[in-house]
Amino acid sequence: MEGGFFGFLEKNSIYIVMFIVLVVWLGIFLFMQNTDKRLKEIEKELGENKPARKEN
Repeated sequence: MEGGFFGFLEKNSIYIVMFIVLVVWLGIFLFMQNTDKRLKEIEKELGENKPARKEN
């Protein structure tokens, strides 16, 4: 096998780009999921502490 692993990556650099893009999208997805979870907890906490408003 000529060049081994590094030779493969030099000839097929698109795989490096695709891997980096995949990691970035995964990070964005996990960040958004975590933020949504925190917001739901905060909304639930605020809903419990907030007294009912009277409509005029």
